[in-house]
Amino acid sequence: MILYTLTAAAWMAGPAVEVDPRLLRKRNEPAPVLVVLRDQPDVRGIRAVAHGDARLTAVVGTLRDHAEQAQASLVTELDNRGIAYKRFWAINAIALRADGATIDWLRQRPEIAELAWDGPSKRVADAADELGDTRPKAVEQGLTLIGAPTVWAQGFRGQGVLVAGQDTGYLWTHPALQGKYAGWDGTTADHNYHWHDAITNADPGNPCGSSTSSPCDDDALGQGHGTHTMGTMIGDDGGSNQIGVAPDARWIGCRNMDEGNGTPSTYADCFQFFLAPTDLAGNNPDPLRAPHVINNSWGCPTSEGCIDPAVLQTLVENVKAAGILVVVSAGNSGTSGCGTVNTPAAIYEASFSVGNTNSSDNMVASSSRGPVTVDGSNRIKPNVTAPGQSIRSSLRTGGYGFKTGTSMSGPHVAGAAALLMSADPSLKRDPERIEDLLEQTAAPVNSTQTCGGIPTTTIPNPVFGHGRIDVAAALTLLRQSIFGNGFE
Repeated sequence: MILYTLTAAAWMAGPAVEVDPRLLRKRNEPAPVLVVLRDQPDVRGIRAVAHGDARLTAVVGTLRDHAEQAQASLVTELDNRGIAYKRFWAINAIALRADGATIDWLRQRPEIAELAWDGPSKRVADAADELGDTRPKAVEQGLTLIGAPTVWAQGFRGQGVLVAGQDTGYLWTHPALQGKYAGWDGTTADHNYHWHDAITNADPGNPCGSSTSSPCDDDALGQGHGTHTMGTMIGDDGGSNQIGVAPDARWIGCRNMDEGNGTPSTYADCFQFFLAPTDLAGNNPDPLRAPHVINNSWGCPTSEGCIDPAVLQTLVENVKAAGILVVVSAGNSGTSGCGTVNTPAAIYEASFSVGNTNSSDNMVASSSRGPVTVDGSNRIKPNVTAPGQSIRSSLRTGGYGFKTGTSMSGPHVAGAAALLMSADPSLKRDPERIEDLLEQTAAPVNSTQTCGGIPTTTIPNPVFGHGRIDVAAALTLLRQSIFGNGFE
């Protein structure tokens, strides 16, 4: 038995409950609420005493047991009042709808820390969908720029690694994706443990509907935002469309947005599924089926639900504590200047945030810049950059097309992480080492902009972080760290 110390915030009546102002204004009708409990276990220390899958199972077990106990009294009262709810353990929270009287009652509960608005938020908007020559280019330019083919040539193509994405959904039958889907055995599909739909009440007219039993991408307007990001991570049609960084990795997915609009609870739902994937009925969670890296090409802005910038912070910290790398797009508000990395989950220390550079290693103007000021931390973000301009990848139509934005940069990093994990399987539950490898070997980016008083001659800096990722250089550093002068 592994023994470790668990710390938690005190369960006490003293501090006032933080309430989103919109919940106080909507008193005559039920409003969406994420009830965040005060007692959040700190599982970060488990890394020191548990490694590999033991780290994952220890964190998941602790979170589940803690939430079960901490929520017991509140759940009993909700049942007595006939209030429907959804419980979470990945963060100690409960999602429900509440009118003014219920809000007043919840504000008096000593175990509650925050009543957060659980309304819609939007994915990180892409700068544009683009016209261009969509014919096959064999290996896409972004893959070559980050050194992926060099890593492939050494036998590391993402084999044995499971990647995940939460987005608008995915066209799993796309020729570049189907053979990589973890639920496909070459003949039949099994979506249990490989797909989860957090959208249970979609808007009328949603092309996928609600609670889908197989992967579906509802981004009709953008031709498949989620499908495009997954293609950049792992896509390969076995022919001339080599669009993915880690073509031998497998993937699972979760839809967290209703045609581009998500909520804190839908993001939490997907993160929780990835920590311990379930069958299609949401039962029999199995942390040993968890992915090794999660791509997040979305943001939760203040105007769309995340008034409290820390609303998802504990959740992301818990996912990383379990040994899963959390890759997040930095955002596309860079034309407004510095301090524009300002939305969850890109702002968090536990997130590996990614900015956008072009084929000449110049910063793309739209890529959001740090430092993070929205929470007062002045944290340097992004961590790194990756190609994100005019990226050709898979679409929900079954074809291919171009998109620009940090949404396209993040999947390059997630795929690069998969390549490193295939080279050294001990990295699979060690996101900290992967981050270090990619940061230490990042290539210089062309920019003279100064943000937060830190010039780009200083590394890291709030414009491009450590630089543009170079997975071939990261593999060389990894090889040196293992054998001193190379693999044997």
